[in-house]
Amino acid sequence: MKAISVLGSTGSIGTQTLQIAEEFPDQFKIVALTAGKNLDLVIKQIETHQPEVVSLADESLLPELSRRINNLTEDTKILKKPLLMAGAEGLNTAASWESADLVVTGIVGCAGLLPTLAAIEAGKDLALANKETLIAAGPVVIPALKKSGSRLLPADSEHSAIFQCLQGTPWSDTARLSTGVPTPGFKSIQLTASGGAFRDWKAEDLAKATIKDATSHPNWSMGKKITVDSATLMNKGLEVIEAHYLFGLSYDQIEIIIHPQSIIHSMVELDDSSVLAQLGWPDMKLPILYCLSWPGRLKTPWPRLKLTQVGNLTFKEPDTKKYPCMELAYSAGRLGGTMPAVLNAANEKAVELFLEERFKFIDIPKVIEAICEKHKCDLNLNPSLNEILAIDSWARKEVLDYSGKNITRIAVSD
Repeated sequence: MKAISVLGSTGSIGTQTLQIAEEFPDQFKIVALTAGKNLDLVIKQIETHQPEVVSLADESLLPELSRRINNLTEDTKILKKPLLMAGAEGLNTAASWESADLVVTGIVGCAGLLPTLAAIEAGKDLALANKETLIAAGPVVIPALKKSGSRLLPADSEHSAIFQCLQGTPWSDTARLSTGVPTPGFKSIQLTASGGAFRDWKAEDLAKATIKDATSHPNWSMGKKITVDSATLMNKGLEVIEAHYLFGLSYDQIEIIIHPQSIIHSMVELDDSSVLAQLGWPDMKLPILYCLSWPGRLKTPWPRLKLTQVGNLTFKEPDTKKYPCMELAYSAGRLGGTMPAVLNAANEKAVELFLEERFKFIDIPKVIEAICEKHKCDLNLNPSLNEILAIDSWARKEVLDYSGKNITRIAVSD
């Protein structure tokens, strides 16, 4: 029985992790949960999984949560009241909870960085669904992993595909995972991308793209932020940076390929010209399950992949004119240091402002590029955690400032 701590239990990754725990009750036990404001769902999760500790982002909601748990305890629907906490302290406590064997990091954005580091310092293995952790703080996270001995298992579908393909290759020595050590016999990887909401649009038509257009993914069901990232292809650019840290590859060894069907989740090319691919229906439960069950596999009742049902699998190179964010990510990754943190923070804030209808879809890469360009003179190649957090905050403020001064001019010029 593997004990699991779930950070972000009411989000997409968290709810699917708990579904898996319910499907395999003899394999996984949920011992810690952290959540936002959805008390109704949190209560159902507590009743179902009986965790030892629960933490909320908003401390003001704790009295109501406590009252409702007390009622369920009296009705014996909850056998033992969990420890209730809130805020950063509660998040870090759940991440480093003593009885947990594995921590699933389903918190979106840089908010997941500090609890991830708390889990690493506590020696916990992690199922990493929060790509921003490595993107913004790879120079800090990788040394911390080496020091603690924690293993970082990729829950993202593309990185999970690479990880699965590499089992049984020279790379499969688990000591290599997340150490940045170059891999023998390993030539390159191809990260597949659906192409997002605008894969069938012409680049010149993106000026009229609406929020509804950008948040309507053709293959995957995801939150709004990641769906917009898919539409700009920034999600794939961020995955390139993450793959650099996870697998110890140079940026020249990481390619992006548009694969509209989302059946091949990524591929590995070995030195002898062999190409290994991992295939499956577009369903996040499979990579999450592999993190939870690794190094074994569990038999599932899920729909089996039948290629005769799929029909054709097609591939093409991404259009750099349509997806400028992809090149911004490669550039930031190659510069290294604090630049990926700036890229990530600027993107998060730019997407937030787009979703608030503060500017147009095509303004997202323009704003990000401007902030990255401004940071070049202050680039820090060996930042500390505090310096990364400070530069993250700086980039978000710069996006607000820049958009306030320049967004009208940008919109008119387009």
